[in-house]
Amino acid sequence: MKRRPLIISGICLLLLTTFAVTGAAQTAASAQQAVPVDLTKAASGSLPLQIVVLLTLLSFIPAILISMTCFTRLIVVFHFLRQALGTQEAPNNQILIGLALFLTLFVMSPALTRINSEALQPMMSGQISQTEAVTRALVPLRSYMLKQTREHDLALFIRLSDSPRPRTAAEVPTTALIPAYMISELKTAFQIGFVLFIPFLVIDMAVSSVLLSMGMMQLPPVIVSMPLKLLLFVMVDGWYLIVGSLVKSVL
Repeated sequence: MKRRPLIISGICLLLLTTFAVTGAAQTAASAQQAVPVDLTKAASGSLPLQIVVLLTLLSFIPAILISMTCFTRLIVVFHFLRQALGTQEAPNNQILIGLALFLTLFVMSPALTRINSEALQPMMSGQISQTEAVTRALVPLRSYMLKQTREHDLALFIRLSDSPRPRTAAEVPTTALIPAYMISELKTAFQIGFVLFIPFLVIDMAVSSVLLSMGMMQLPPVIVSMPLKLLLFVMVDGWYLIVGSLVKSVL
């Protein structure tokens, strides 16, 4: 007896679902009879295809940003600078990433302008296809990466891929250029980081020697050296020098 209300409710729900599906099918059939289908427009599918391509490209933006721009060099150098100063989380990651992003936008603005005028705008106006737009967009990026990539790094990946030796820059495969560019950027960033560490390391060693000679072994040297490093960094206008040198190195 207790199950009877549940059975009745289930039957009513099944009937309502059946009526809803039948009504939707009848509505769809009448709509198909009333509105003729343009098979030519449906077959082209230009707008949906453009949306799919655009969403796919948007998903690759983080990878493109890290692997094909100067963002890697900037963020690694800023990380080394923070470690050299000994300030732990100041400036924090959000500030460093934001600064690196806007510096990347500033440095890559000529290439982005070319991509917009030669690839994006013609594709949006329907003058070229998506494939041709991607090919055109790679030209300024490849030109920038070839300028910053070391020859022996590029030769390494060409040799590992068993590709023939390219005679011109246009024959360099993009699949070999991108990793070669990335390890070149990492090497340059580590070199800059090493140079940044030297003056702050001298201060740490001097402070440790003075405290040890004074017998103050219980006092951590970082408590005394960090204010001195910050004072030195501010006096020489460190952010101006570092950002200026980084931008000049990638232009």
